[in-house]
Amino acid sequence: MSNIKQYTGLIYLFLFVTQQSFSSGLESMDIDVSHSNLIWQNFSAHTDTLRINQPAGAVSFVSAAKAAMPAVVHIKIRFNSSADYGASGSGVIISEDGYIATNNHVVEKAAQIDVTLPDKRTYKAKLVGRDPNTDLALIKVEGHNLPTIKFGDSDALQVGEWVLAVGFPLSLNTTVTAGIVSAKARSIGIISRSARDNSADNEQPIGSSAIESFIQTDAAINPGNSGGALVNTNGELIGINSAIASQTGSYAGYAFAIPVNLARKILDDLRTYGTVKRGVLGVSFPAPSTEDQYMIQKGLNPANIKGVYITGVQPASAAAVAGLREGDIIQRIDGIELNSSTEFSERIARHKPGDNIKLNYLRNNETGSLSVTLKGEGVSNPVAKANQPLQEIHSKLGATFAPLSNEVKQRFSLKGGVEVTNVRKGGFFDKIGIPAGTVIAFINGQSIISPKDIDSALLSAQSGMIRIFAIAPDGSKVVFDFSMGT
Repeated sequence: MSNIKQYTGLIYLFLFVTQQSFSSGLESMDIDVSHSNLIWQNFSAHTDTLRINQPAGAVSFVSAAKAAMPAVVHIKIRFNSSADYGASGSGVIISEDGYIATNNHVVEKAAQIDVTLPDKRTYKAKLVGRDPNTDLALIKVEGHNLPTIKFGDSDALQVGEWVLAVGFPLSLNTTVTAGIVSAKARSIGIISRSARDNSADNEQPIGSSAIESFIQTDAAINPGNSGGALVNTNGELIGINSAIASQTGSYAGYAFAIPVNLARKILDDLRTYGTVKRGVLGVSFPAPSTEDQYMIQKGLNPANIKGVYITGVQPASAAAVAGLREGDIIQRIDGIELNSSTEFSERIARHKPGDNIKLNYLRNNETGSLSVTLKGEGVSNPVAKANQPLQEIHSKLGATFAPLSNEVKQRFSLKGGVEVTNVRKGGFFDKIGIPAGTVIAFINGQSIISPKDIDSALLSAQSGMIRIFAIAPDGSKVVFDFSMGT
């Protein structure tokens, strides 16, 4: 009997590894476990189990999972009150009286929001506020003494550190997956790509100041994880899961979370004001995908000079008042070294109007420092139509545009779009290699039908990043960014 039980256990283990090998028949199966750490013991009626030795000091995620799971909820959305549930996601309870953090894209079109806790308690939630520019939202249920999650410090998080993703993927019950932090301050363009102008009260046009500085992890998440928790091995919240990089819509190795140190400020604003109060510096800089190339073209070596190259200072902005100049390289904010423009954008986004920050910069190979008092949106960046006319914007782009001919529309099976007719040497298009003949199809998620659409899109996005989706003359699709300032 003991021999039968031993073979049964081996077959279960083999099925767990792969099932394809059975196509050749069990007769040819040859498994060597003589040097394995699989220990078979006590094969009695009471202990038919397989035990795997763990080395001393092995990481255990049990405590972290137990700490986080009770505070992660399932969010179900109805798009109108009489319809069945149309979508679902996750959320994180951040206060005992029922405030819940989630993603903007989970709740932005909801007519009704229902929340289910892991212990099966259900509530109807109301929307407190949402911020498309960081993909965060705050909802509220009427509850008391609800389980909450402890906030961690996303700045202290290190690449290679273990993390857990907690949520409700594919509408399954609470699910925990583990992985490591594979990168920080990652920009993937997901917020701008899905952007549409929003006419609701107290919301800025999407794309005007989108902030992406994601924590990248290989903890598996899938549709439904959005808005759930990313926690460290202490069970502390260090991120809000927001996106995956995938060709299929399902997990393919990379997941992205909004860092909690940014989320805390946004959620506090939503709770206090119902909208986000952003401090604005009033500078422009190269997009994340082009900043190294831009510095090289300026005769600088990105390997030797860390920081963010300032391509422009907006008139009457906080930066202009403090004395920043075009060509300055901002190297530190409040003593924190900057390695990329994504870090720079996130650090600024953590501040409110009136906050004072200290900047260290490099100018003509000499270092300097200054204090800046941030202004508010619409104050530090006065209406762009007056201070930065279209001619100046087009000059920065260094390109001219014309409607598509019927021949080009047929060639690429397009209903709209405009063609780049000329590229000026030294302009942005020239610097990143966009040639004449390129077709511009979308800017910040808006369809481009005529050159006037380009003007409108550029004017509405002058305080932040412009994301352009284009088709190259050879038919290949390209996406590139152009920063108008922060």
